[in-house]
Order: sequence, then structure tokens, then C-alpha cells
Amino acid sequence: MSFAQVIEELPRFTAAERQELLRNVLELDDEVLSDSELALVEQRLAAYQADTARAAAAETMAVRIRARFSS
Repeated sequence: MSFAQVIEELPRFTAAERQELLRNVLELDDEVLSDSELALVEQRLAAYQADTARAAAAETMAVRIRARFSS
């Protein structure tokens, strides 16, 4: 599955699937998140779950991610 396909499918994932995906992605990083960083991730996920209407569209997030991580 391509990156674009993953981004496109994210809105269809259940909350549990998104949490599992996030955990798996974080485990791939060489650096471990600090307790405060992990708390921030959990806080933002909870805020999203409380009001999904405020979330950015997948296309918007794909553009932001590409812009941030492009060389």
C-alpha cells in the first residue's frame, strides 16, 4: 500500500486501528518518545476522538507531511 493510499484510508480506520497504527509507527523510530511526548500524542488523539469534525482532511495532511519531511 502506498503512502497516498494509507493517507486516503485513514479516515475510514476505527479509533482502535488508528491507535495501533500510531503505536507501530512510533516503534519504528530509533528514538523513544519521552513520557511528555507520549502524553501529548495521547492528548491529541483524545481531542481528535472527541471532535472528529475539526480534523484536517486527508489531502491536507498529506500535503503538510510531505512539505515537512521532504528534503
